Amino acid sequence: MAAPGSHATATVPAPSAGQPSPGLADLPAAPFPIFTTVDAYREWRRKAMVEGKSVGFVPTMGALHDGHMSLVRHSLLQNDLTVLSIFVNPAQFAQNEDLATYPRTLEADLTRMASLALPSPASPAGDALRSVSALFLPTVKEMYPSGIVQNVDEQRGTFIDVKGYGHQMEGQSRPTFFRGVATVVTKLFNAIEPTHAYFGQKDIQQALLLRRLVQDLLLSHPTPQNLHIVPTLRSSSDGLALSSRNVYLTAPERDVAGVLYAALKRGEEVWKAGGGRDGAVRNATEFVESCARDAEAKGVHVKLDYIEMNDPETFEIVDWDTRLEDGRPVILSGAVWVGKTRLIDNILLGDASRLLM
Repeated sequence: MAAPGSHATATVPAPSAGQPSPGLADLPAAPFPIFTTVDAYREWRRKAMVEGKSVGFVPTMGALHDGHMSLVRHSLLQNDLTVLSIFVNPAQFAQNEDLATYPRTLEADLTRMASLALPSPASPAGDALRSVSALFLPTVKEMYPSGIVQNVDEQRGTFIDVKGYGHQMEGQSRPTFFRGVATVVTKLFNAIEPTHAYFGQKDIQQALLLRRLVQDLLLSHPTPQNLHIVPTLRSSSDGLALSSRNVYLTAPERDVAGVLYAALKRGEEVWKAGGGRDGAVRNATEFVESCARDAEAKGVHVKLDYIEMNDPETFEIVDWDTRLEDGRPVILSGAVWVGKTRLIDNILLGDASRLLM
């Protein structure tokens, strides 16, 4: 389906540290408009709104892989138009994290986006195709008009903090992460005004926190019901969750990178056998520690960050035995370091359909 509007013509502000920002003349060619400013995108969005077209939105930090494309496919099937954003958000990286080295592969990303087309459900004959309609590619200055530094104590301007839900699980290891995520996604929702938005299960805490944010801030684009969480796409060989950071892994590290998913599956088996939360977490933890010893003998350093079972509403640690009666889901999740790369993953126990929609 052809996208309304045309390419942005605004001047791109100078790049900020850690965030290269090409000028419009430097952008690779694409079969859809690339908007670098909110104003230019909103002109396009107004036309779509007048025409009564639904807009699906997939926010990314680029370095697109098949997991991202799975989200795009969901959007193409459910919406008249599909918009992606690519923005490496400084506010969600701590000072010791990989902002400067995070993979940036714009040309390859555009090729991936351009190659995906699905038959439109609105066309009974299947002769009409839907493809990506637009890319929002803002600069750091566009997204943070007051400026942005990674040191939270030195930041100035407006930020979103979802109180009581960002210090558990991933937040325990990355205490400023969800503040940065909540802030940038609120900005993106305000700019894009999506009818539907799509996030991956791999980042389950992030997706559930954003669903709560949409509800608490009374957002209409999207509504909580239209913020969709899509099941994780995995490697067929060892179940490793697809992630942009997987490119950091060396060949020997990649050989053992499936350890976390294998550990979570063992925890799931213990739970299904009636072992409860303590048994599931202990079994999964011991499996990672055993694999870490074997990997060390091969010259690969594997270190467990955490494995835990948490309530999807509060993110607090739960006693699984108290949740068996009604089938409500809980999250069995974890993080490991493989070399210098931190990998996260999760499995939903119970009725996952209550969270994934």
